[in-house]
Amino acid sequence: MHIGLVLSQTPGYSETFFNSKIKGLREHGMDVRLYCQGKKDDFNLCPVILSPRVSRNPFFQSWYFLKEVVLLLPHLPAVIRYIKLERKEGTGVLQLFKKTYLNAHLLKAKLDWLHFGFATMALGSETVAKAIEAKMAVSFRGFDIAVYPVKQPDCYRMLWKYLDKGHTISNDLLVLAKKHGLPEDIPIEKITPAIDVNLFKSDSQIVNAKELVFMTTGRLHWKKGFVQTVEALAILKAQGLKFTYKIIGEGPEYERIAFGAYQLGLKNEILFLGKLPHHQVKKELESASIYIQYSIQEGFCNAVLEAQAMGKLCIVSNAEGLSENVLHGKTGWVVPKYKPQLLAETINRVLGLNSEERKTITEYAQKRVKEEFNIEKQQSEFIRFYKTKTPV
Repeated sequence: MHIGLVLSQTPGYSETFFNSKIKGLREHGMDVRLYCQGKKDDFNLCPVILSPRVSRNPFFQSWYFLKEVVLLLPHLPAVIRYIKLERKEGTGVLQLFKKTYLNAHLLKAKLDWLHFGFATMALGSETVAKAIEAKMAVSFRGFDIAVYPVKQPDCYRMLWKYLDKGHTISNDLLVLAKKHGLPEDIPIEKITPAIDVNLFKSDSQIVNAKELVFMTTGRLHWKKGFVQTVEALAILKAQGLKFTYKIIGEGPEYERIAFGAYQLGLKNEILFLGKLPHHQVKKELESASIYIQYSIQEGFCNAVLEAQAMGKLCIVSNAEGLSENVLHGKTGWVVPKYKPQLLAETINRVLGLNSEERKTITEYAQKRVKEEFNIEKQQSEFIRFYKTKTPV
């Protein structure tokens, strides 16, 4: 079976779900190819086909265009089908030339499945799978369903028309997809993210309250809720609690978060550790008392799975998949978004648990992650995803 996975670029530092998926499919004899706009030098899991180059220089762009025209000649039947489908959808002549060029790398593909890693990646390429006589799949992962359609209403109208099968990482994201027009008759499978449970495991106990360490791993972005987390921690400091808050990750919101911490008097309590490899993330987790993921928007979050696997007490928001990731009162605690005061109260309550109560929570969380969110389970589910027949 030939699988084409479409991403903006080859999987990076935090996208372990794509890397494990590719490895699993290839280990089971499937031919996997990545179709991307850019490739990292260290990526070697499968062949990578780059999208046509785009240049502001008219001369170079004309040359690139003519080159793609020549390369598309052996694939003329697929190109003709694509043109007919696009004309049927009302695509104008100039726009058709542009779309044909931008999708040239896909129109040359011989695939059984063309799978867009995020719903937004399918925009502008909705008819390609049918043109190359492949099935089309799309994944709903978070921003693409929870945020983008709010800014661009009805953006997926054409996608729903040509989609053969969908993949969601949480039930809440599926609800949102249906809210944005996903038809009820399109088959959907939920396959959650997974982690290396053999790497993220620990027998260490929670550190003493006198050495409190809170921790969050994630890109420094507004949707991760760092500002609200810092506000909650400022409340705790005002109550006399002494702690250190470690943030692992980098991103565009560093200055905003750092300045917010400074204004709230937490300059000495917060440590920005930047981006770290997984073995160092694990090392930092060892010292954490409580893991906090108070996101505004979150598809699921591997970092929370890793923290639970390490036996850490986890407090998360109710953003999308987090309430499926952590079971409130059983494997951790779920706090409604935008309520720093409530988050502070929850942290205090968790700190007040006795050792037996902590042990009950962490052991159940570890058991659940090991059984339900391991890489082997995720890989077998993706194999079934492609092998299961879809309605004609």
